Amino acid sequence: MTDRTTAIKNTLTNVEAFAARHPRALTGAVVTLLTSFAVTAFGIAPLAPDARDLPQRVVEESVATADLDSQLAALAEHDIGLSRNELTRSSDTADSLLKRLGAFDPAAALFLRNDPTARRLLQGRAGKMVQVTADAGGTVKSLVARFPAESAEQQGSHFSRLTITRQGDKFSAKLEAAPLQAQVRLASGTIRSSLFAATDESRIPDTVASQMAEMFSGDIDFHRELQKGDRFSIVFESLTADGEPINWDGAGRLVAGEFVNNGKTYSSVLFRDQVTGKSNYYSFDGKSKKRAFLASPMEFSRVTSGFSMRFHPILQTWRQHLGTDYGAPTGTPVRVVGDGTVEFAGWQNGFGNVVHVRHSGDRTTVYAHLSRIDVKKGQRIEQGTRVGAVGATGWATGPHLHFEFRVKGAHQDPRVIARASEALTLPNYARGQFQQMVASVKTQLSVAQTMNDGATSAD
Repeated sequence: MTDRTTAIKNTLTNVEAFAARHPRALTGAVVTLLTSFAVTAFGIAPLAPDARDLPQRVVEESVATADLDSQLAALAEHDIGLSRNELTRSSDTADSLLKRLGAFDPAAALFLRNDPTARRLLQGRAGKMVQVTADAGGTVKSLVARFPAESAEQQGSHFSRLTITRQGDKFSAKLEAAPLQAQVRLASGTIRSSLFAATDESRIPDTVASQMAEMFSGDIDFHRELQKGDRFSIVFESLTADGEPINWDGAGRLVAGEFVNNGKTYSSVLFRDQVTGKSNYYSFDGKSKKRAFLASPMEFSRVTSGFSMRFHPILQTWRQHLGTDYGAPTGTPVRVVGDGTVEFAGWQNGFGNVVHVRHSGDRTTVYAHLSRIDVKKGQRIEQGTRVGAVGATGWATGPHLHFEFRVKGAHQDPRVIARASEALTLPNYARGQFQQMVASVKTQLSVAQTMNDGATSAD
């Protein structure tokens, strides 16, 4: 055994004896001992070699790359298509429409002006949905226009698709009918200023908004009772053309709705009777929303003078106003509020162009100051039939409709009569199917209301 080994063994023996006599001092001793060993180890470790003294070798390697010129040439041959959507306007020309679409293509404009099929784009009613694809320089590659079907049999189920394509310097145009697709959508909103401002904000089509006003017209006087903070939720079918939502007349159908007016909730669902084939709106308890008389002869307008005393604008005297005046632009459709027979249709003194309709129960309604008359004396008409359009004929200071409701010759407030009129009821044989539908739409309306609550809290 070497002297160094003997010394280590003696040191360990002394440490054990020290630990037995002084356990509290053990930690300090161990730390000191380890430190001394560390110093010793550092002292005997060999120095690291200098990198400059190591052998060095230079490695060269070639990396193959594709021809950069060919890559740039291939990129130049690739056309970048730019797509943009617009609606046609009544004042549009081929050049102005293409310019608004961001395309600058005299050849395409010439084709739109001269080709018999392509000319359909700017003919007829405005509001056609147009989508153009052009290259970065504004040259038209293709143009697709979608608009209501021209055939009466296909309206509401199909749309017209006009496709214009370019092959080199030549254009071709094709017009075809394609089926519309129905898509169930949920929407909700809060009244801040007006009903239609709220529906616009919620992106609800105008036709569906009008149906909602009609659905609840027997419960809510939208001219007088609508309040800020009122809420609504609806389920409706939105029609799409090639996946694009449309906002044409009759392009959507309201399925169910819930409206909270002044803290009171009104609900309604569209139900089709499988036996009669007729559809009608019912409250969730099965009572029809359709009454013998509508609350208003117009889908939606502003009441300018109610059934009360007023200062006559022409006679300049205070007198009882025996009807209701609705302010609306000239040409706004006017509808009959209930089933009946046209008793008079023509010119009548201060009323100007006027229509009188006789209803059951010795009741008569009057529609005055019309710009046009669309019915004839003796004609049998159903509730909602158009009788004429708003005008300013006779003694009128501006375009409006004067509407009267008479019972046995005595003038009555038309809104009171409408609300008190009899309502239809759901047949007993349809109640089972009806309750199943109500359960389904209640869930959908709850989801729609949650969407509205989230949007309101975000505001």
